[in-house]
Amino acid sequence: MANSNGYTAEIMRVYRGTCIHSTQHTAVEILEDALLGVDVKGKIAFIEKDSELDGLSEKFGFSPSEITQLAQHEFFMPGMVDTHIHASQYSYAGTALDMPLMQWLCTYTFPVESRFKDLEFAQRVYTKVVKRTLRNGTTTACYHATIHTDATLLLGQIANDLGQRALVGKVCMDRNNPAKYYKETCQESQEETCRFIAELLDKKYPLVKPVVTPRFAPTCTGALLGQLGAIAKNNNLHIQSHISENAEEIKLVKDLFPESKSYTDVYHKHNLLTDKTVMAHGCHLTDEELTLFRETGTSLSHCPNSNISLCSGVLNVRNVLNHKVKLGLGTDVAGGYSASILDALRRALDSSKILTIQDPGHETLTFEEAFRIATLGGSQALSLDDQTGNFEVGKDFDALRVNVTAPGGPIDLIQSDGPKILLEKFLNLGDDRNIVEVFVAGRKVVPFTEPKPE
Repeated sequence: MANSNGYTAEIMRVYRGTCIHSTQHTAVEILEDALLGVDVKGKIAFIEKDSELDGLSEKFGFSPSEITQLAQHEFFMPGMVDTHIHASQYSYAGTALDMPLMQWLCTYTFPVESRFKDLEFAQRVYTKVVKRTLRNGTTTACYHATIHTDATLLLGQIANDLGQRALVGKVCMDRNNPAKYYKETCQESQEETCRFIAELLDKKYPLVKPVVTPRFAPTCTGALLGQLGAIAKNNNLHIQSHISENAEEIKLVKDLFPESKSYTDVYHKHNLLTDKTVMAHGCHLTDEELTLFRETGTSLSHCPNSNISLCSGVLNVRNVLNHKVKLGLGTDVAGGYSASILDALRRALDSSKILTIQDPGHETLTFEEAFRIATLGGSQALSLDDQTGNFEVGKDFDALRVNVTAPGGPIDLIQSDGPKILLEKFLNLGDDRNIVEVFVAGRKVVPFTEPKPE
């Protein structure tokens, strides 16, 4: 429908109700009685006050009778972003949390990940994890898979078919793995990474892209790290890995790379720190390393459940934010036992309060700040904030329709509360029962639709 000013947009849906999101300057912005229009491309065409209805309906050519009204205790919020999750570890999530990182990897992780050469097993696990994260409100996920190219391509296909926005990475590792059955040579890793990237890009999935994935410095030679840095640069791709998760790991990196002055410097020397890089954990990064993160545009994924569950450390989020480093949340399944970003948000608040207990002068993270990190912050950490993260006109409509009083849900309302209180209750008490609809790029992906019988 074109108006006299030449503006063209075909509207698919219009909603009226409360919309809550973050902006660069406001951690929580509440828009009550808002009108939100989604066009046929799944983008936000407008978000205006209800008083503008007449003008909007004339400009965009929709009838007021077509508007979908949100209920009293419902609101829209942006989809949540998981900046670090191991899809291949989902089968044992909720177990195996009795060891520190390096022993945990050798005892539990590598044996399970080696099974993904079996595509039937991969299909079963990857379908479940994508469905679970979508139900939990994760509209964007940054996935680690395994060293198996075909299984990793399968993860990309499943994410595309179910409608999730995803970065998918074939894991690369060519040393320091005692599991001889789960290892690549440097050349194999390079060749298979290139094959993975080429085949995934050839699929032309609109929302699923490859991410270059060195597992972490302890399992990669300098030669492989350098090759992966070049591959990412030549293809303008995202990069993901781990950094400074626990003390034993940091010591190992120092022994393996004595020529580097820090863990961060190892990645920097191999051209792996870019404005499209996200590093998980960072519990023990120094101020000097955080400065290098900011200077290179590298992001950090805060994985508090995993940090606590594996006794790795407690990230000082306030210090990260003060250094103006991009920051998102990660579930880090299965080091983190929950596949929900709501859990990551709660554990982030808990971790911040632990630091305040230890140092009363510490500025505790607020729930408003945690909300922003879980949504807009995550999209910034993945350099996708031009497409998603909040309800700005022109961005994709990635959204959760939240009903705080969903039947059978975990929240009881005692009095009439305003939208900010409803948001706080949902963030602290809510679960997938409160997330009644999930949209990615305008497409309703939850509830799932079963394929029609032929």
